[in-house]
Amino acid sequence: MGGKLLITRTVAAMVLACGLALSSAPAVMAASKVVVVVNGTPITSGDVAKRTAFMRLQRQNGGAAAAREQLVDEVLKREEILRVGASVSTADVDAAVGRFASGNKMSVAQLSQVLDRAGVGLDHFKSYVAIAMSWPRLVNGRYGSGGGGGRLSNEELVRRMQENGGTKPVTTEYFLQQVIFVVPASKRNAIIGKRQAEANASRSKYPGCEQAKVFAATMRDVSIRNLGRMMAQELPADWKPLIEKAGDGNTTGTRVTERGVEYLAICKKREVSDDVAAEIVFRAEDLGKKQEGEDANSKRYMEDLRKRAQIIQK
Repeated sequence: MGGKLLITRTVAAMVLACGLALSSAPAVMAASKVVVVVNGTPITSGDVAKRTAFMRLQRQNGGAAAAREQLVDEVLKREEILRVGASVSTADVDAAVGRFASGNKMSVAQLSQVLDRAGVGLDHFKSYVAIAMSWPRLVNGRYGSGGGGGRLSNEELVRRMQENGGTKPVTTEYFLQQVIFVVPASKRNAIIGKRQAEANASRSKYPGCEQAKVFAATMRDVSIRNLGRMMAQELPADWKPLIEKAGDGNTTGTRVTERGVEYLAICKKREVSDDVAAEIVFRAEDLGKKQEGEDANSKRYMEDLRKRAQIIQK
């Protein structure tokens, strides 16, 4: 590992799929100096140092000044989350952190060591996760979650296609199969490297989707799952770059997951333009617009909280 861990915004978003129960006060570093007081809650120089280090892992610019502003916002968010009762559970975030560590090919203990060496610490990371996952609940509750989640009616499809010049959008359709080299949790640290080597070696011998189950039976603890039809817009974010890189009839690179070591086989790939494809494309467009709206609502909510807050710079 070499002590290097890049927490990109994309990866952080994957971690934040679950949350953490919030405490009523941020972590305070012993012998550190109070630099800001937000509605009576202190933010210390130790807190700022940890957030600055965390921002470096995320490749964010701004230094200590930006870190301080992030922490002010988080105190306000935490207070509002606790007031409304929208905090998420500790058990969920522990599982999420475990999956994040696994995705980076390490245990939670190893992740904690890397975060410690970076000057962040596991508790600071968990606090960030807690607020970042609880906050959207409040935003959606206050402003509404918006559209984009339901099926489009035939009339809406026709209208959208007319706006598109009367033509149906074209997208890529995949038929996928999942190959899982199972790793029991109790043996994970001992055999994960060996299982990844086995999975990588098997890719060149993969006989195709029709013969996959017979192929898997020749190996130990290998499972095959047919994922069926999936449009490009529906591909899981973790797998999408690997799927797009692999050609028709080929396999993707391997990934370490909570189940073990996996890769996907592209059974069939083709360009399609039908009603189902059109609906998926339009819904993906709507989801992007919805996320932009949620960002704007989050900003409005924070502006309101800041207007009513007492923020004392020390």
